[in-house]
Amino acid sequence: MPTFYLLKTEPSTYSFAQLQKDKQTIWDGVNSPAGKKHLREMQPGANLIIYETAEVKSAVGTAKVISVDISDPSTPRVEISAGKALAKPVTLAEMKANKIFHQSPIAREPRLSVVPLTEAQYKFIIG
Repeated sequence: MPTFYLLKTEPSTYSFAQLQKDKQTIWDGVNSPAGKKHLREMQPGANLIIYETAEVKSAVGTAKVISVDISDPSTPRVEISAGKALAKPVTLAEMKANKIFHQSPIAREPRLSVVPLTEAQYKFIIG
């Protein structure tokens, strides 16, 4: 079971800055079956990367899973807490250029909103 995930968000809808202001939020509203599957797999304490999709597609910050509610498996709800902003955002191009991402859904399935990461991928993103 992965303990690292990347969550994509549209900053005009909910930005990492807003998550930091709110301190925590419920992550739901994921529509893809694969994304919902990954949400259901999450465990409290899992490490998250928040990735903003706007013009500059890039990982911008960290977060942690607080709790997972799968009482309705069709709409899993994951409570997350804000972490820190990355010292330097990591762009999608930078990820795709690194061989550790070649088999990752981030490189192969661009519309997937919840992406499991390996520990090496997580460490690359956080620097």
